[in-house]
Amino acid sequence: MESQAYKNILVGIDGSDQAKEAFKKAVEVARRNEGKIYVANVIEQQFYDMMGYGALNQNIIEQETESAKEMIEECKEYGASVHFKAIEGIVAYGSPKDTMARQLPEKYNIDLIMVGQSGLNAVERFMTGSVASHIIRQAPCDVLVVTDEKER
Repeated sequence: MESQAYKNILVGIDGSDQAKEAFKKAVEVARRNEGKIYVANVIEQQFYDMMGYGALNQNIIEQETESAKEMIEECKEYGASVHFKAIEGIVAYGSPKDTMARQLPEKYNIDLIMVGQSGLNAVERFMTGSVASHIIRQAPCDVLVVTDEKER
């Protein structure tokens, strides 16, 4: 049996400690496999539509986009600090579940998705279900769920 080399690793980031931990571990996996990391933040426009923001919607989306770009920049800075530069940032719009489980893996030929165990608060988890569990069930590739070491 040949060993699996993960060349294209997708990591979803949302500003949570769990997502940051998943990203840091992904850097080491990518380094060992001479691979590349695609770090993605998915902005769910429907969430704002449901909340009834209306005219504020575009403003909020722009703020979310800026925040996503800052998170991606922080990831690239961390990568540079540990001498790893093969990081591509992605800001996507839509359902985090479908985008992370299907669209991005197919578009970027992803062979491993790494996700933090839970970046959502309890209300968001109740409303949307776990993004990680959806990815595990739907992804076309291997999925590694990174648990928070502080919670073990």
